[in-house]
Amino acid sequence: MPATFIDLSGRTSVITGGSRGIGAACALELAKAGSNVALFDLDGDEVGAMAGKIARETGVTARGYAVDVRKSEVLKRMCDAVAADLGSLDHLVNNAGVQYVAPLPEFPDDKWDFVTGINLDGVFYATKAVWPHMVARKRGRIVNIASVQGLLASLYKPAYIAAKHGVVGLTKATALEGAQIGITANAICPGAVMTDLVRNQAPQLVKSYGGGISEEEALERAFLEAMPTRRFIEPVEVAQLCVYLCSDAARSITGAPISIDGGWAAH
Repeated sequence: MPATFIDLSGRTSVITGGSRGIGAACALELAKAGSNVALFDLDGDEVGAMAGKIARETGVTARGYAVDVRKSEVLKRMCDAVAADLGSLDHLVNNAGVQYVAPLPEFPDDKWDFVTGINLDGVFYATKAVWPHMVARKRGRIVNIASVQGLLASLYKPAYIAAKHGVVGLTKATALEGAQIGITANAICPGAVMTDLVRNQAPQLVKSYGGGISEEEALERAFLEAMPTRRFIEPVEVAQLCVYLCSDAARSITGAPISIDGGWAAH
C-alpha cells in the first residue's frame, strides 16, 4: 500500500540509479505521494522509459536523464537542469550502485575503482550538486541507499563493503552540516533485496564458493542464511521508508543509519 498519508506535492525528487530495482521503486512511491521525479541513470533510453511509465501511472511530472554519477561536473549540470525544468530540487535519493564479488587477493584494481567510484564517490558528487538548491529553499532531504553491509561485513565484497561503510560515514557528516539549515541526511541499510544487483552476483558467488552448488544455493548462502526472516526484501519496502524520510514528519531524523534487513544486523 502506498504511504498515502504523506503529501509531497509541489516538490521534486532526484533519484540516481532510477531505471530499475530500488531506485525505480523509490521514484514510483515518491510520485504516488505527489512529488515530481527526475530519474538519473547511465542508459538514457531505459531511464526515459521508466520515467514515462511513472508519469502515466501517477500523473506527476517524471523525466529521465542520462547521467554518470562518477562525473561531478555532469551531476552539477544535470541537477541545475532539473531545478530549471521542474521548478525546484527538494529531495535526493542516492541509489546508484554496482557490485563485484571476488576474494580480496584476486580482486582487480579496476573493479575496486569501478565499485567505489559509483557507490561512494557518486554519493558525494550528487550531494554536492544538490546542496545549493536545498540551501536556497531552506529545506532538503537526502536519503542514501547504503546497505546492511555499511554496518557489518561478509566475504568477497571488499570494495562494496568499504564503499557502503563510507556512505554511512558521509551521511553522518552531511547531517551535521545540514542540521542548522533544514537539510536532513539519512542512510537506509537494506539487507537482501531481490533486484538485478543481487541476481547478477550468483555466478560470481558460485565461483567464490568453489563451485558444486547452484546459483540459487549460492544466493541463499550469501544472503538468506544471515537474515532471520529468511526471505528477500521487496523494493517497495525500502521505497516506502524513503518516502517517509522525505516527509516533514521525519524532520528530526537525521544522521541515522536505518536498517531494513530482516534482522541481519541484530546478530
